[in-house]
Amino acid sequence: MNKKRKQKIYSRGIYAERLAGLWLQMKGYHIAARRFETRFGEIDIIARRGHVIAIVEVKARPTIEEAMEAVKQPSEKRFDNAANIFLARQPDRKKLRLRYDLIAISPWKLPRHIEGFFHPEN
Repeated sequence: MNKKRKQKIYSRGIYAERLAGLWLQMKGYHIAARRFETRFGEIDIIARRGHVIAIVEVKARPTIEEAMEAVKQPSEKRFDNAANIFLARQPDRKKLRLRYDLIAISPWKLPRHIEGFFHPEN
């Protein structure tokens, strides 16, 4: 893959994450972290509303179905490990509940927020 193509994909991803963050804020969430990096990998968005911490994967694809298919099983364990690192840093962690969400970004459509999209196996 050439440099221009990689840059275009990266820019599209950044745009999708910004749009997803705005969508969550409009729904009453506070964005606690963006592009949260750990040794296990990166979480696109960590959002909080009340005692719910939403670990959000953002996928920009031509259709919602393609975005849903893009989240694979191995990724789920990565999300869980990274989420637990974030959770351990929260002073009120005992009160918090983790939820794993997907926001699908498709051209010319409103973002689709799917709460509880997956449940990692512990």
